[in-house]
Amino acid sequence: MSAKIKPELGSLSDRLRNTLSYAEAYCAAANDVNKLDFRELVLGSPVSPLRTRLTTATATSSSSSSSGSASGRNSSGFNSNPPRISYSNPNSNRHSGELSAESSPSANRSFEPAHTRSDSTGSLTSPASNVLPTGNICPSGRILKTGMTRRSAKTDVLGSGSVNYGHGSIMRGGLSSKPALDASPPVFSRRLMVGGEPVKRAAVSGGSDPEEVKRMGNESYRKGNFAEALSLYDKAIALSPGNAAYHFNRAAALMGLRRLVEAARDCEQAIGLDPGYVRAHHRLGSLLLSLGHIENARRHICFSGHQPDSAEMQKLQSVEKHMCKCTAARRGGDWRNTLREVEAAIASGADSSPQLCASRAEALLKLYQLDDAVLVSPSIHISAPSSHLHSQSKIFGMLIEAYLYFVRSQIELAKGRFEGAVTAIEKAGQIDPRNVEIAVLLSNVRLVGRARARGNDLFKSERFTEACSAYGEGLKHDPSNSVLYCNRAACWFKLGMWERSVDDCNQALRIQPNYIKALLRRAASNSKLERWSEAVRDYEMLRRELPDDKEVAESLFHAHVALKKSRGEEVHNMKFGGEVESVSGLEQFRAAVSSPGASVVHFKTGSNTECKQASPFLDTLCARYPSINFLKVDIEESASIAHAENVRIVPTFKIYKKGARVKEMICPSPEVLESSVRHYSI
Repeated sequence: MSAKIKPELGSLSDRLRNTLSYAEAYCAAANDVNKLDFRELVLGSPVSPLRTRLTTATATSSSSSSSGSASGRNSSGFNSNPPRISYSNPNSNRHSGELSAESSPSANRSFEPAHTRSDSTGSLTSPASNVLPTGNICPSGRILKTGMTRRSAKTDVLGSGSVNYGHGSIMRGGLSSKPALDASPPVFSRRLMVGGEPVKRAAVSGGSDPEEVKRMGNESYRKGNFAEALSLYDKAIALSPGNAAYHFNRAAALMGLRRLVEAARDCEQAIGLDPGYVRAHHRLGSLLLSLGHIENARRHICFSGHQPDSAEMQKLQSVEKHMCKCTAARRGGDWRNTLREVEAAIASGADSSPQLCASRAEALLKLYQLDDAVLVSPSIHISAPSSHLHSQSKIFGMLIEAYLYFVRSQIELAKGRFEGAVTAIEKAGQIDPRNVEIAVLLSNVRLVGRARARGNDLFKSERFTEACSAYGEGLKHDPSNSVLYCNRAACWFKLGMWERSVDDCNQALRIQPNYIKALLRRAASNSKLERWSEAVRDYEMLRRELPDDKEVAESLFHAHVALKKSRGEEVHNMKFGGEVESVSGLEQFRAAVSSPGASVVHFKTGSNTECKQASPFLDTLCARYPSINFLKVDIEESASIAHAENVRIVPTFKIYKKGARVKEMICPSPEVLESSVRHYSI
């Protein structure tokens, strides 16, 4: 009997040894192909028959895992290499559940079924069903045959957690569970070891599990619910503040919400917790490039010892090239090329950079495009990241935060907000006290502010000549200040020097084309000079800007009358502020449309709804365009007029000039009607 048993035991032992050797060889081969994400593998109980061999098999791969890169993936996002054995280590570069750009809702990553990896349980699935031996490897030494299935139908308990090996399962903690959707293993600490088993980090705050909270955050992120994901990541960080991956994930949610500065700070915190966190370095580099911190972006995109992303490198080089050209153009006072290059830098990748927006605004100011500069200025958020990574970053030799205040001061000054200009440039001086440009502008702003205040006081005292000199002193320090030009124009007007007043208004309007006060003073000066065509032009512009201003309307009316007189036209019975005149007889109608100027006739009926709606608007036009004669004809009461003018549809509007019809509109929109009235009012 014993003779029969021994060969059987020897056979079983040989079979077990061969199976383990085959599995060991497969594990080693897989490790040669893949860079493992972690440095250490701890499998279950110290009595595990696989502990020594598996640890040895993975030792060669742990040194290559520091990069944290997901090797084995091709460019399309498919995993073409054998699967990886994953396990947790807070010091590793591959962090649990971290989100990258690929995990956003817009990116669809797929993995081949034969190469599936589950980070949440550390499981590994075989690449093919017929590669490894079948059956479960159990502590008892028995082999349970399960055929050629992909996964084992039964597992043996060996400890806590699970690692799938071949087609069997080595299980920790009893029952196997499905991989978490989050694809992230729980965080373990090598410092907490009990009998060779890693102990899960103690949960806080009433037993809440930060891994579960993080998993929920990942799900919200993938669905595009960035605000909800952010809230969950905040909670996970509160539960486990030392987890670098949580900060990395929160940065992704903040990026989704376009809160890039905060996202950059979270990446910095992740790097602070794990200086070798490659993906955090790359994400921070991308964020810094978008924010315009070019030199610091390079340090993280080109992280030492790791291959930079080619697309990010191309963006970085393009932004650097355009910024070099921009700096040279600005130094030479070539503001047109400065604007062109800074816009190219923004388009190349620095699309969320407040300092580049400020540079664009500065160039527009120098090109006398104040309105465009003001439109750009809301993008100049003075909220640059304040960490040591970029607190000393510069643009044009000036600290970035100081430059933002430097440009804001110029905009405030150009808009005539002198107190705000002084406050902004003083702040810039506090931030960068040694910068020469800031010192020069600070001196000029103070001098301009004093000159303007002195000129205003003299104007109020009716000392107009001295006020002109005071404003002129301010213009010496700021030759592109439209407010000072306009104020000096008012002085020239009071002195009866209307030609000089027009010249100063022209200068102000060249800098700020829609400057209402400058338009008013130029129109008034042109009227004094009896330049009626120019006066009408200015008042027409003012009417568009101030449609309900009665003074402007009356001035326009009188300028029209004067212009007609200067051309020899008849202007009898023209009066300002007339009403829509009702006409019922054919002879009365013909006389009315033959009067000087243009006449607008509204053909209507009392029962038509559209006519009732159009009547109030016609009253408004009558007030806005006093040089036009407005008439109304009820075609039911005045059939002779309707027949003579061939009116069959109401409401119909016709415009006459010197008795001849020049335009006809049937059921026009208010915009079309006013546009036609405006055209014939000139």
